[in-house]
Amino acid sequence: MPKSWATLGLDLHLEPTGPGLRRGLTDALREAVRSGRLAPGTRLPSSRALAADLGIARNPVADAYADLVAEGWLTARQGSGTRVAERRVVPPTGTAPHPRTPARPAYDLRPGSPDLTSFPRAEWLKAARRALTAAPHHALDYGDPRGRPELRAALAAYLSRARGVRADPERIVVCAGFAHGLKLLGTVLRARGARTVAVESYGLDVHARILTGSGLGTATLPFDRLGTDPAGLPGADAVLLTPAHQFPMGVPLHRDRRTAVVDWARRTGGLVLEDDYDGEFRYDRQPVGALQGLDPDRVVHLGTASKSLAPGLRLAWMVLPPGLAEEVAAAKGGVDTCGVLDQLTLAEFLTSGAYDRHVRATRLRYRRRRDALVAAVTARAPEARVSGIAAGLHVLLRLPPGTEQSVVQAAHWRGLALHGLARYTHPGARAEPVDALVVGYGTPPDHAWSGALDALCAVLPG
Repeated sequence: MPKSWATLGLDLHLEPTGPGLRRGLTDALREAVRSGRLAPGTRLPSSRALAADLGIARNPVADAYADLVAEGWLTARQGSGTRVAERRVVPPTGTAPHPRTPARPAYDLRPGSPDLTSFPRAEWLKAARRALTAAPHHALDYGDPRGRPELRAALAAYLSRARGVRADPERIVVCAGFAHGLKLLGTVLRARGARTVAVESYGLDVHARILTGSGLGTATLPFDRLGTDPAGLPGADAVLLTPAHQFPMGVPLHRDRRTAVVDWARRTGGLVLEDDYDGEFRYDRQPVGALQGLDPDRVVHLGTASKSLAPGLRLAWMVLPPGLAEEVAAAKGGVDTCGVLDQLTLAEFLTSGAYDRHVRATRLRYRRRRDALVAAVTARAPEARVSGIAAGLHVLLRLPPGTEQSVVQAAHWRGLALHGLARYTHPGARAEPVDALVVGYGTPPDHAWSGALDALCAVLPG
């Protein structure tokens, strides 16, 4: 039985044109090489395979290959097949040049990312192998839009134990990062008739943009030494908070205000969106329990693996009140849009205890970095005051008035990526103006940490 064209090797798209088949095929191959569509060194299909693929006789293909070998476009060696010759590829006339990739900074102290070199590759691979071996075949099909049941069950157990969340696997929805979850919630809130979401004076502007992109308005809450003040909540339909560790100011929401926020939600029917972005990292005090534990019917708990593992996993989760989970799952779509294999692996990582071991190890590493940062700034830049150090992966360095912009610029000149507080200040912020730096100590790999610390101290006042 003759072989099917589907088994004949490398796929090669060609459209021979011209007065003759041989010439048309030669021209098409030459143009594919000239334009760079066939890169130097690419091995071409055998003449027999390409002829079968194109539905033509073998001789025109063999002749076209021979012509291009003679011209220097291709090379042919016994046992090595026919390959594209090594030569400089000239882009077609009018092709726009590729934009230059910005140079990477020598040191990176921007907040928001962990040390990616500490990702537990070996343990993750072991968990992936165990998870894939145990997974039923139907797990690889289009799945429940809420996410794999194995991961939702593992998250429910972990969040209940570690964060004080009252979680039911049926009310957990897995999403592709915090921003994805917030977008889904914005869509559902708008469909429910919500108009305004209250946000904190300080935070990521992308979150406010996601809410406004969903058709919601934003109102800014006041901020003082006790954290975000819920006094501005009347009139809002929902509120977005980072209660365990305010980003970027670094303070937990005061217990009286935690109670006040939940009381507001119960009284008005509002919804609290709790961003627990770095809930695993606590150093000098007992962990602050999740706000959701005070009222699971009025608080949505949002967590992510971006800080504890890596942002590139694109795995986050929402623990939703009864009734809301179905609406969010419907907004997500009819099938699961998050990678099944990574979901299964994270579930195995959680249930096997590997996640806890990884968090404990990274927590110790980050605490040592934080201690070194505080000691260096205290000794070498006494005009900068460190705050917000009890938790998380960043600190706030308060600067003398009027110096924030000049320090950020000086850091840029030295190849140090650094963000000022102004970058995270809402345009309608209701708080006393502060000059400060938001210094992330999670990002640099271990070998670059001392250099990053030296570069930071070199640009600080004093």
